[in-house]
Amino acid sequence: MEEEIRVEFTKNGFDFDEEEVILKKCLSFCINYKLSASDIVSSWDVYSLNRGLELTVRSSHMGAFLEQLQNEQLNKVREKESGLHLYSNDVAMILDGEYEEVKEDMLDTPTSKPASANKQPSDSTGKISGSKFSSGKPQESVTPFGQRKSKFAVQSSLNENHIKQIVKVEDHTNSEDDIIKRVRPNQKCTMRIMSSQPKPGCRFMYDRIDDKFNFLENRIKKQAISYVSAGICDEPSDPSIASQKSIFAVGMICCEEEGRLKEKPVLLQSSVEHSGGQRVRLDFQKLNQFSVFPGQVVGVEGLNPSGHCLIASKIIDYVPLSVDSSDDHPSKRQAMDQNLQMTNLSLDVPELSLIVAAGPFTTSDNLFFEPLNELLAYARRKQPQLLVLLGPFIDSDHPELKKGYMNCTFDELFQLEILGKLRDYVEYMGSAVHVILIPSIRDANHDFIFPQPAFDIHPADFNHQIHSTPNPGTFCANEVKVACCNVDILKHLSAEEIFRNPQGGSKHRMTNLAKHVINQCSFYPLYPPAEDVPLDYSLAHEALHILSVPDILILPSDLAQFVKVLSLEARNEGERQIKCICVNPGRLARGEGGGFFAEINYKGNPDSSSASIIRI
Repeated sequence: MEEEIRVEFTKNGFDFDEEEVILKKCLSFCINYKLSASDIVSSWDVYSLNRGLELTVRSSHMGAFLEQLQNEQLNKVREKESGLHLYSNDVAMILDGEYEEVKEDMLDTPTSKPASANKQPSDSTGKISGSKFSSGKPQESVTPFGQRKSKFAVQSSLNENHIKQIVKVEDHTNSEDDIIKRVRPNQKCTMRIMSSQPKPGCRFMYDRIDDKFNFLENRIKKQAISYVSAGICDEPSDPSIASQKSIFAVGMICCEEEGRLKEKPVLLQSSVEHSGGQRVRLDFQKLNQFSVFPGQVVGVEGLNPSGHCLIASKIIDYVPLSVDSSDDHPSKRQAMDQNLQMTNLSLDVPELSLIVAAGPFTTSDNLFFEPLNELLAYARRKQPQLLVLLGPFIDSDHPELKKGYMNCTFDELFQLEILGKLRDYVEYMGSAVHVILIPSIRDANHDFIFPQPAFDIHPADFNHQIHSTPNPGTFCANEVKVACCNVDILKHLSAEEIFRNPQGGSKHRMTNLAKHVINQCSFYPLYPPAEDVPLDYSLAHEALHILSVPDILILPSDLAQFVKVLSLEARNEGERQIKCICVNPGRLARGEGGGFFAEINYKGNPDSSSASIIRI
């Protein structure tokens, strides 16, 4: 099996400093934890991504790598022990009459004291008394989260010089009396939700094979139209026909069989219009650099002398950004481009201050929502114009929810702990601020579907300040366009992508993964999707499409948190380089401890903007 492990590492572009030692250790890991060669390499891929390591596997990292494997196995065991499954949008588990019975049972003295009784009063049940809820806020330092260190420490930053200037201004402001600070009106934040699909209450789980076929076929056809409009090719050819001349074909990267791309031959599936949907094998031996994954739509230039294998000499993996990918008339596209340039040259520079955080919003040992409380306290001090919160808010993977210790519905918990706190925050901050909520497929109180409709919330008195967008969603605040996808596309791409000599080296791997989302003009370009993503193709056509490059792209992920500028190279001479700030804020809560969030001050363009990843 050592040879299988070595081959798998080599396929993924890794080499070794001490090959024999590393292979023996990896073999023992595989035997102890019942892992395949593919599993061990995938785990190493995630490990190296989170730590920004080179493509050389070093024996000195094996100890820390073993700890990660042990933690992964421990989490799997805990998940199996729970043995429970949560379904979204279930009916109320406890009716009014049943609630009283549960309450009486809770007050009775038990005959035997369970092991869990040594814990603090249940983090869900302990908060529910009197009517149904009480504040129940624990004393600081009682919980592991309250005893954390390095509070609000900056972990990484973008454009540090701009941050220093902002800190100087804040130091002067913080010296003023808090009442005077609150009286001073904040700069008004304009808000426009641009995503409308799917709508709350939409019909889902009814997608057909036709929906899937049309979705994939339209992606290939739109890409082909973009290449023709940009002058890259005259008309795409059928890649399955033998030819001695160089051809240009457009198609989707796919596997010969189910499984990871790295384990099977790479195929190119062209459109029905150009090849009847036939597939042809791709040969990358002439390419010095490439990066492909299943579902990626690419343009391939090469030769197919036999009709069975297309020998690629060039791969284009992006939609030309100067050309709108829709079927608009060229004159209409030209007018739109001129309007865009006039907007960019206007004297009013778009500015926006925002804080971005992704759930879970409470630690795994209780339902006190301490990280959310700390975040809102920080936001009150910093006074951003916009607060962007991405689920899960009521996490279906939370141990307390899985045990069924709740004596309230998921919707009631959401109303009290999330919307209730946000109402207080907005009331304190005044009418100038806005809050955006983006759901997650792990939200127990929402539909388990992707794309996902927005929360159907209408908070009294604050309907114009607390908003929700679909997942994925796009909105415009102070003329700054922000796009969010609350599915871990970065982690899913990292597991499926194969590459050779990636652009910028392995240290820029995270940036390259994020670029795939923009280059493919899709919030979720991977096909087939990951097993835990309930992708509904009947809803995906409009919802997953990215119409234009956003100013800020938010991609929450379990991978290492970061904030970077994506530089999308000019496709033609004379074009300006398009840039975009991409941020993975991390998770606000990690286990029993705190996680991270992001703070961004956008001013005109990414180069003059600043951003930080901050530990909660």
